[in-house]
Amino acid sequence: MEPHPRDPGRTAWALPCLLLLALPGVSAQVGQSFSLQQPQTKVSVEAGETLTLNCTTSADAAPGPVRWLKGWGSGNKTIYDQRAKDPRVTRAVNGSNTDFTIHIRNVQPEDTGTYYCVKFVKSDSGVDEMSQRGNGTEVSVQAKPSPPVVSGPEQRARPEQPVPFTCTTGGFFPDTITVKWFKDRNPLTALLPKVIKWGVNTYNMSSTVMVTLQKDDVRSQLICEVQHPTLQDPLQGRYQLSRVLRVPPSVKVRAELSPVEVNKTVTFTCLVKEFYPANVSVSWLENGIEIKGKNISQPSELPEGLFQLRSQVEVQATDERNGSMITCVVVHDAQAPANDSAFLWISNPGQAGLNKGFQMDKDDMLIYIVVGVVCTMLALLVAAILYLIRTRQIKGKSSPSARLHEPEKSSEATTQESDPNNLTYADLNFDKERKTIRRMVEMSQQSEYACIQTNQAPNSDDNLTYADLDMVHLSKAPKRPAPRPEEASSEYASVQITRK
Repeated sequence: MEPHPRDPGRTAWALPCLLLLALPGVSAQVGQSFSLQQPQTKVSVEAGETLTLNCTTSADAAPGPVRWLKGWGSGNKTIYDQRAKDPRVTRAVNGSNTDFTIHIRNVQPEDTGTYYCVKFVKSDSGVDEMSQRGNGTEVSVQAKPSPPVVSGPEQRARPEQPVPFTCTTGGFFPDTITVKWFKDRNPLTALLPKVIKWGVNTYNMSSTVMVTLQKDDVRSQLICEVQHPTLQDPLQGRYQLSRVLRVPPSVKVRAELSPVEVNKTVTFTCLVKEFYPANVSVSWLENGIEIKGKNISQPSELPEGLFQLRSQVEVQATDERNGSMITCVVVHDAQAPANDSAFLWISNPGQAGLNKGFQMDKDDMLIYIVVGVVCTMLALLVAAILYLIRTRQIKGKSSPSARLHEPEKSSEATTQESDPNNLTYADLNFDKERKTIRRMVEMSQQSEYACIQTNQAPNSDDNLTYADLDMVHLSKAPKRPAPRPEEASSEYASVQITRK
């Protein structure tokens, strides 16, 4: 069978079709079977590791590059391009026209974002235009927190004083983080941690706890424990409490048996106990003037971590030094000095029964002196008051006296011999009661005493109830009526004595 002759018209139509295939628009039609796959939707990677982003295309790709972009829109950033490369980004398969998988080494939190694999084609003007892109891969970079650091106050603190401590860590992502505090193995209650954003996608954290220091905290430590999703085991920061603890020393001065004999040598010992840290200096004073002493031991450590020290000074017991005050001054860790004192007493050979262990403290001596002075002043004051009261009583409140008029003597009485029954003295007993009615003189035939009531009532404070008759001679005259008392203003009275 002969071949079919060519149709001139069919040949004429075939030439224009070939020309159309050569045009760019026609090439796009040919690339309709091109495909691009970006299978990863989300990828999580830890900071410092290598991130792998997968992208593959079909073989029938139109001319144009394949690039990786971070973000989409005006803010996107080219991560990989065949012409310009980031030193951290490499192709998984170099030279491949279908596999455009890349590796990003040492990723950091700032690498977090969404990545797109994009196919570009050449336009008529020679500019690369986006033809097709993948669905995007959301990348999150988890950053581990830095090792926690615990800090304390700049100055040391005494026992029973509350002190703040702070734990800090940073550079982590995401912001979910927990903090726990321990003193040795005992948990402590702390304030809620403060988390703040730092940089693009990293966070910092700080936590504070208050700790009341104790005397035996020299060997104790604080522990700050941090837990984060990127950590398999928690991170810990430690702080030795001895770095901030100061325990002041107790100072006590002791002396040998005192009082001592003259010219004997007395040793004073200063005990410096339970202090921390170990840096301490000791000096001796005699009545405020420095004297030379010596440390008989270096600071030695006690089981609980504190220190102690002994220092001595020798003093010759001369007469001039009797009663001298010997003082031990301790300066610890650049703080205010602490001191204690004892006295040097010299015995008197003439005294007996001295207590050899007697040692008077300065404060006790002052107390004795003050008490003695006060008691003496009180005694003098009481004596002066009593003297003034007595003097006033004698001058202004003397007992009322009575004067007796001797009756007129008869001639018979004058010639009569003296009788032993005659009285030359008489006591007048004054009634101390206040009476408004005068009483007549009461006389008895058998009594040689008479009672007289004066008009002026004696003062209740007056203890004198008797009046003396100054050598008044009373005669034995015949009985006669007793005279009436004189007027109230008179201080005189007459007494008639009857014969027995």
